[in-house]
Amino acid sequence: MKKNILYILTLILGLFFTNSCENILEEEVYSELDPDGLFNDVIGAEAVLYAAYAESQLVGWNGKSLLNLEEWCTDIEWETGGGENRTAVLMINFTWDASTEWIRNLMWRGPYRGIRDANTILDNIDESTLAESDKKLIKAEARFVRATEYYYLYNYFGPVPLRTSTSQEMELPRTTEQEMLTFLETEFSEIVSDLPNPGDEKAYGRAHKGAALAFLCKFYLNTKQWQKCADAATDLTDLGYYELYPDYTELFKVENERNKEYIWVHQAVVEGPGNNYINGAFPIGFSIDPKTGFTWTSNMRNWAAQYRLYDSFYNSFEEGDQRKELILSEYINKKGNTVSLLNANNTRSFKWWPDVNAQGNEHGNDIPQIRYSDILLARAEALNELNGPNQESIDLINMVRNRADLGDLQVSDFASKDELRDHILSERGWEFYSERKRRQDLIRHGKFVISAQERGITNAQDYHVRMPIPQVEIDANPMCEQNPGY
Repeated sequence: MKKNILYILTLILGLFFTNSCENILEEEVYSELDPDGLFNDVIGAEAVLYAAYAESQLVGWNGKSLLNLEEWCTDIEWETGGGENRTAVLMINFTWDASTEWIRNLMWRGPYRGIRDANTILDNIDESTLAESDKKLIKAEARFVRATEYYYLYNYFGPVPLRTSTSQEMELPRTTEQEMLTFLETEFSEIVSDLPNPGDEKAYGRAHKGAALAFLCKFYLNTKQWQKCADAATDLTDLGYYELYPDYTELFKVENERNKEYIWVHQAVVEGPGNNYINGAFPIGFSIDPKTGFTWTSNMRNWAAQYRLYDSFYNSFEEGDQRKELILSEYINKKGNTVSLLNANNTRSFKWWPDVNAQGNEHGNDIPQIRYSDILLARAEALNELNGPNQESIDLINMVRNRADLGDLQVSDFASKDELRDHILSERGWEFYSERKRRQDLIRHGKFVISAQERGITNAQDYHVRMPIPQVEIDANPMCEQNPGY
């Protein structure tokens, strides 16, 4: 018997992910599912692989919600209005707990479903009659999906139960810190050689060497393994594939999304699931952006939920920074009146530029998880931690700044490692706002809780750097202990 009887459900998910149904009343009968043959055919094995990818490709409502979960608790963004406000208030005020639904469904259950599907492949593929080249590639991709899911789980919760096979006991304790770190490093490192070069993958959105190296680099960055982070960034750059897109203000538009700055993305399509963020960025009654002439059309949606930026962040940009151009500071409403959004913590991120072909809630903008600028700034940060202010760190930062039409920094501008570290954190805020990075950046720099307290959030405590294990998961698995403070 195969090692995971859930393969049937997974196969159905995979087939649904790869095929659309033109007429649900027109039944087409396929042969009986055969557990002994499923993984002997590339199509069958890839169906399960696509199901694993589908769980990790968070777009639509889930993708927007997870992005907001990691932004609302930072010094950049907040929210009012709509049904989402119930969760937003918890994140803004640091009053989330083990019963918070979005944490349970988006941060915990989603990754473990992807891990389940990846383990299904890895438990069965070696026994298949597939060509060795097909086995090697499918195994590497399944390990990639599993490793990225554990990467996010670790960032949210710290060490978690490490499920590497579908034959393990249902109840597992949380792994140790060192076991978790060793697993992630090993997985990302070992699969690089078995994955294709970026641009050579079988289909857009499938894993490649660049993506594995990028996640390895970010893993080292967030765990403060500075030399390894710097080396992984160099390994990625040495692929000779990636480059900064020349115009930041055009980078995130649908027509430009398949570019050589995007290393790993969550794909969105207007047929759904799409990118839902802009619906909450539109101010109530939005009609026209007077700066660009963009005009809202009836095929779009303008939600009651309102995603707002803090004035302190908006005002922190240097004069002339092109990255600020993607923040809406005024608009013309449907009555023809010009409305200012300034000085009310009310400016809006238009980074996910509205898709003229949007269908209701769904816009087609892919959401990058790692961009090349992230890798450049990661190496700059790592080298500063190793050596203090140095010319290479400054050169890397200047590459990102020059794209934003800003002048060069000089090593002499920074008297200490601490000064340059603080600047890099600011630079990352200006570069990556609304991209699901600020929470982790603040945690790494030791400022997540401090910045909340400075905003008047008295509930913010040191234990908030990790999320609570959902209580329903602890009830189902008593061996899984809760994080301190919850």
